[in-house]
Amino acid sequence: MKIAVNTRLLLKDRLEGIGWFTHESLRRIVAQHPEHHFYFLFDRPYDEQFVYASNVTPVVAHPQARHPYLWYLFFECGIPSKLRSIRPDLFLSTDGWIPLHVHDTKCVNVIHDLNFAHHRDFIKPVVLRYYDRFFPRFAQSADRIATVSEYTRQDIHQTYNVPLEKIEVVYNGCNELFRPFTPEEQQQVRERYARGCPYFLFVGLIHKRKNLANIFRAFDDFKSREQSNAKLLVVGDKKWWQGEIEDTYEAMGFKNDVVMLGRQPMETLCLLYSSARALVYASLFEGFGIPIVEAFHAETAVITSDVTSMPEVAGDAAMLVDPHSVSQISDAMLALWKDDLLRDGLIAKGRTRRELFSWQQTADRLWHCVENVL
Repeated sequence: MKIAVNTRLLLKDRLEGIGWFTHESLRRIVAQHPEHHFYFLFDRPYDEQFVYASNVTPVVAHPQARHPYLWYLFFECGIPSKLRSIRPDLFLSTDGWIPLHVHDTKCVNVIHDLNFAHHRDFIKPVVLRYYDRFFPRFAQSADRIATVSEYTRQDIHQTYNVPLEKIEVVYNGCNELFRPFTPEEQQQVRERYARGCPYFLFVGLIHKRKNLANIFRAFDDFKSREQSNAKLLVVGDKKWWQGEIEDTYEAMGFKNDVVMLGRQPMETLCLLYSSARALVYASLFEGFGIPIVEAFHAETAVITSDVTSMPEVAGDAAMLVDPHSVSQISDAMLALWKDDLLRDGLIAKGRTRRELFSWQQTADRLWHCVENVL
């Protein structure tokens, strides 16, 4: 069989959540299925590290899909042109976008979440208009949909009236580098990044949906209630820093105890997770929430939200809070700061919980979805 794949998010040194999903699942699938040939469709010059095996042919389609107008041209002109040449048996998209006017090729579409349908104020108007017009059609036109949580499966069904039997759950996994480090290694991390102090950790894109403003408020409240040397380390690209997030930070009484680390490589992230007192991941909306699983593998306690997919992923291995409640987030930080038994109990539950999530399981489930169509 010939399988064409949308790989536009395989970007060297710039893999985000969906990019990691694409990379980790595809490199396993192509290795496990040498009987099939895969055509990877990029929107710009590609890096050879993403040509995983001899049964992969890289193809560059145009134009680069950088904003809604170019998204449209890439998926409705660039990709169809390549598909006419390749004549694949199936088209797989790992990021939710598919060509709508290719009717002779079966399609599997991976839709990670519908956050834009529920938090519309987080999206630029021109992008929102594109999503509103095309994502219902992307969902309804696919022969089969894979998604990363039961929450999102139900959300796609209810929002776009897609039959549940057409949607399969393929949970995300976790990079194999995440593991616990020794107490000596952890202290070295604290010396390097947190002035030698214990710390809470936030990891994620700095965006309103990630709720960093309320995490700042909660940390301020925690520090005012508990005289401690605790720091808050923030790891993430400051792309949407301006506005409420920046204003909240500037108004903090304890902002000198916040350490902004920006984007960090995976090797550093693993160290930061393992050495933290707890991960604070009180997002407003997630289709999955990979940092929760990363913390489980690093054996770090987790505070996360009681909304959308996060309780499904966390199970009983995290403290669940209302992300809109500063006091609940603060209370959870205080509890994990003071109660070692509580923290150790959550870490132990995380060791069990993490077995549900691996990239090998993701690849196997995604391939099962492909086979159901082939």
